[in-house]
Amino acid sequence: MADNSATAENREIRPFRIDIPQAQLDDLHTRLDLTRWPDELPEAGWEYGASLPYLRDLAAYWRGAYDWRKHEAALNELPQFVTEIDGAQVHFLHVRSARPDALPLVLTHGWPGSVVEFLGVIGSLSEDFHLVIPSIPGFGFSGPTRDKGWNVNRVARAWAELMRRLGYERYGAQGGDMGALISPALARIAPESVVGVHVNAASVGFIPLGPVDEEAREGLTDRELRSLASIAEFTTDGFGYNALQSTRPQTLSYGLTDSPVGQLAWIMEKFQAWTHSSAALPEDAIDRDTLLTNVMLYWLTGTAGSAARMYYENSHVPDWFPTQTSGVPTAVANFGEDVAIRRWAEQANTLVRWTEFDRGGHFAALEVPELLARDVREFFGSLR
Repeated sequence: MADNSATAENREIRPFRIDIPQAQLDDLHTRLDLTRWPDELPEAGWEYGASLPYLRDLAAYWRGAYDWRKHEAALNELPQFVTEIDGAQVHFLHVRSARPDALPLVLTHGWPGSVVEFLGVIGSLSEDFHLVIPSIPGFGFSGPTRDKGWNVNRVARAWAELMRRLGYERYGAQGGDMGALISPALARIAPESVVGVHVNAASVGFIPLGPVDEEAREGLTDRELRSLASIAEFTTDGFGYNALQSTRPQTLSYGLTDSPVGQLAWIMEKFQAWTHSSAALPEDAIDRDTLLTNVMLYWLTGTAGSAARMYYENSHVPDWFPTQTSGVPTAVANFGEDVAIRRWAEQANTLVRWTEFDRGGHFAALEVPELLARDVREFFGSLR
């Protein structure tokens, strides 16, 4: 939807500061103290879902050692703003570079992530880019969405309006997971403004959808064949969260909004599954406090349900699968656990750069921030 009906008042960009009432933190602690824990089969590990011994230990750390106020203060050191676009509040970080000719760059997170994903790359990337890092409507401090239809394309239209309001006529787009859907969509919506798209953790638009026959497998590399196997395993054994969020997000939201351990388990199971396979536990790949700060952005804002709704919205419209390229130069960074395959990525994207990494998983900005920042810098540097 266009934003033409917006008034001057709700087009305003206002400074934002995180200030969580102590009562919310006290309530969290009380709920953690009163957790009703499930049973678990002996030596189940992570086979049936989030490990009970792991969750007990992490919840105890969350209750007794994690300091929200410390991380709230660190987030508040970054310039933050809110504005209303198409009926939704949009929260974003806006870190301007000291470089006079810096290229604006909009960074988009995924699920179950947040703007916390990018904290490790802001310092490096802001040397060369004016960074705009929004919370997707329905996520974090953008708050719950208030109407239907917030799918990938609508978010992309909101990003185009946000960059226009900030006075950026020419900019780049980068994202992983959901951000790897939104960033190419932004290029299709505003090809005259987006100079390049860089993605990681890319799926729809970069992988085959459905079975791949033997003829199509011919000529694929060993890594690409492993990617096909990973995609097949994911769609059979790892797709439960997607099925629930795509069909019954409201039912799911009651448990996640009422129980902090429920919210913790729902998110941490994915961090365990999607970080690099060399990491047995999520904190082997990502700092434990960073993981909990990400969870806190869901818990404190009550956005488990509205974030999940984006899966429903995407799966209930006919046009969210990309079928044609925007013509905008596109780069893919394929980290160690990523499954994008060039042959299929070329069908809907104008690929000009493809980088393979042995390290890093689905959450590259958190796992290997230096590798991601370098690849982003090299790609957009080639477009200047």
